[in-house]
Amino acid sequence: MIDSLSLRRTFPADARVTRWIAPDGWDHRRFDWAAARPVGRLLFQTGRADVIEKYLEVFAHLVAGGWSVTAFDWRGQGGSGRLLADRHVGHVGEFSVLVEDLRAFWTEWRAEGDGAGRHVLLGHSMGGHLALRVAVEGAVAPDALILVAPMLGLRLPTGPLLGTGIIGLMNALGRGERAIWRAGEEPGLHTRQRNLTHDVERFEDEAYWYGRSPDLALGPPSWGWLRSASRSMRALLRDPRLDRLSIPILVLIAEADRLVDSGCSLRVAARIGAQVERFGPEAAHELLREVDPVRLRALAAIDSFLSGIAA
Repeated sequence: MIDSLSLRRTFPADARVTRWIAPDGWDHRRFDWAAARPVGRLLFQTGRADVIEKYLEVFAHLVAGGWSVTAFDWRGQGGSGRLLADRHVGHVGEFSVLVEDLRAFWTEWRAEGDGAGRHVLLGHSMGGHLALRVAVEGAVAPDALILVAPMLGLRLPTGPLLGTGIIGLMNALGRGERAIWRAGEEPGLHTRQRNLTHDVERFEDEAYWYGRSPDLALGPPSWGWLRSASRSMRALLRDPRLDRLSIPILVLIAEADRLVDSGCSLRVAARIGAQVERFGPEAAHELLREVDPVRLRALAAIDSFLSGIAA
């Protein structure tokens, strides 16, 4: 049996990393890991500043359960083309560009899998926001949707009202492409670890992969990213099509999340009639990279949901 550390820090021999070119010519890094006896296919989309490597352990679990897994690094992060000269700053002009990337990729990926069983879209954090948005807008038509700690509202340190004002001001002053903090001002490693996961070893996986491939690392978001994210979240919550979504949906929510608004996620889950798995103070934002009692419970909820979809 392969131990957890090896799963997390060894690229699977059976997986393939290729390039995907978006319709506008933008270069993306793509990951595929086929199950030996597939029951379906799953497109897994990560959060802001994430990379495919952080989820190898999760992918191994899904593949062992019969789900062929695909993922791609979002435009502007990971191994995909960056958007600014300072590649360390996480930026996007408008989330509609990311929506179009996901729509175009899904269309090609879905066509590749005709006759291969169900097709499921899973998104974590920012990926969860975009997964829900493309489903609501009809840009993709998954057989089921899984949202893990979805970014449907942000927890801003200044509060939502003042925070929105500051974001608007900084963009009005022409600082949209600047990082929201400068070198030396970023949260300490302990604070960042506490925000993401209680599992220190899994938190350190990120540094391991960045040590091997420094170009994968991404730093703080830009003020423009914050403005675009806020606009996209507001538009999604106001979209009347949200209440008419009728596909099976599972939402995993960390109620003590320090990064996204879990209360907002609970309200949205009620609106869309989703199955909900809630976690208390034992869980931080990265539910699938948490300590084993949390992580295994999250995976069990996903397994149960997927079993119903495959059937």
